[in-house]
Amino acid sequence: MTEKPEIDAPEGPAPTDLEITDITVGDGDEAVNGKQVAVHYVGVTHSTGEEFDASYGRGAPLEFPLGVGMVIKGWEQGIEGMRVGGRRKLVIPPHLAYGERGAGGVIGPNETLIFVCDLVAVK
Repeated sequence: MTEKPEIDAPEGPAPTDLEITDITVGDGDEAVNGKQVAVHYVGVTHSTGEEFDASYGRGAPLEFPLGVGMVIKGWEQGIEGMRVGGRRKLVIPPHLAYGERGAGGVIGPNETLIFVCDLVAVK
């Protein structure tokens, strides 16, 4: 299993557009719309740099069909095109995340989110 990534505290203003940075480019199957993907991830809020969620602690990646709206738009756009074995950093502005409503008391309104995602499998 890949090691849980550490995310450095963000500096400067939050971006207004989705930022996608390949940390490691994978060489396995490509994540395309309509395929089932398995993603290990760590998420932090841009405002505090505090971790709000991570699949690593649960010991299993998040599995979902890409392109059908099961996850936030920033993930839909940011995971697409990754290859298995890859690690990608996504900085997701509120309009592609949880917007004005936030999420479950863990993510505040209009929060920019930072994820480091490892693509584990494409089925």
